[in-house]
Amino acid sequence: MRQSHLAKHAQADRITPIIGSRQAMHLPNRRVFGAPFWNSSLIILAISVFFNGFGTGVVNASSTNFFVQVLGLSGTQVLWLQGLREIPGLLLIGIAALLSRFSLVKRAFGAVALMGIGYAFHAWVGSYSALIAAAIAASLGFHVWLPLQGTIGMLLVEKQYSGQVMGSLASAGALASLAGMGGVALLANRVPLRWFFVTAGVLILGAALMLLRLPSELGDTKIPQPRFFFRKRYWLYYVLTFFEGSRIQLFAAFGNLILVQNYHYTTQQISLLLSSGLLNFIMAPIFGRWLDQIGERAVLTSSYTALALCFVGYATIHNGLILGVILVVINLLTMLSIGLSTYVNRIAPPSELAPTLNSGVSVNHITSVGMALVAGSLLRQVGYELLCWGVVVIILLSVPFTLAIKRSPEPQEPAAI
Repeated sequence: MRQSHLAKHAQADRITPIIGSRQAMHLPNRRVFGAPFWNSSLIILAISVFFNGFGTGVVNASSTNFFVQVLGLSGTQVLWLQGLREIPGLLLIGIAALLSRFSLVKRAFGAVALMGIGYAFHAWVGSYSALIAAAIAASLGFHVWLPLQGTIGMLLVEKQYSGQVMGSLASAGALASLAGMGGVALLANRVPLRWFFVTAGVLILGAALMLLRLPSELGDTKIPQPRFFFRKRYWLYYVLTFFEGSRIQLFAAFGNLILVQNYHYTTQQISLLLSSGLLNFIMAPIFGRWLDQIGERAVLTSSYTALALCFVGYATIHNGLILGVILVVINLLTMLSIGLSTYVNRIAPPSELAPTLNSGVSVNHITSVGMALVAGSLLRQVGYELLCWGVVVIILLSVPFTLAIKRSPEPQEPAAI
């Protein structure tokens, strides 16, 4: 009997479909809100993304004022903090190699849980060094989770829906962030800023627990992969994500800081401004459909061109209200960076999706870490306007590479070695 039992399992192993197929995961194809790609596991992932986005929305709305008004940090210290907490992203390819023996779901749970704990500990920091330690812990969890979110979502559906799935997850995150920022705007004058970090940590820990409900076998593969993963055929993705890191991190480091320090935005004003993420919630699914229908080349080229114009405005206009509006548009356009992930998903077999996205995050942070540190050193000497012009140059340098993107046929899974 035991021999027969083992034979059945051996036969089952031989016929297990490639990872990422819906049949392998036994996911029903139910239409939800008119979309054919939703299934129970994707809904669980979206709920987790919502709780995570709610917590990070609370953090984003309160952190700049917390750093400046409660901890008394200078602009240079804030920018250096931004650079230091991006170090885990720079090291992600090595961190991912160490974690590769764990399943995707376990990696995702651990990453999100660490992020929640790191943000919660912000509430008790009393020194700059303690703040750096808490920020790096939260950042480590965030950067491990960053590529896993898209990987898990895209593995749960067929490739032709990858853009719509990424857009839907971005929409859920934007709605949650909107709720979190709105809550901070309503309670900023009633609740100490430190308590917002405790709330954020609890919400993100809840998101981590939701991830444990995903299929534990998601992403399993019998095809061996090297611990350090780079492939020449993904060179275009690496180049684009390299430019992405420099321009996005440079602006993320001081976009809100400029409004707080130069135009005296309060916590409530920053929260209300960022709460305009309602536009992101509405537009993210539309962006996802554009990526699926007209492709990454057209969408990314158009968004980069529009971003360059926005940064020209940020460099030349000195009106706090107008700059606030430009910030809203920039935050909307940067969502289209999901096109880099959907591009990889279209050209890579499922077994190479997660390691390629992990490698991309490390490439991205080669520039993002350096740019934040450079910006912190130069902000006082050259002013934010010149730094914005630098972002414009970086964006324009990346446009020729977006024009090199081609829609490739669906790849075949490489044979096991």
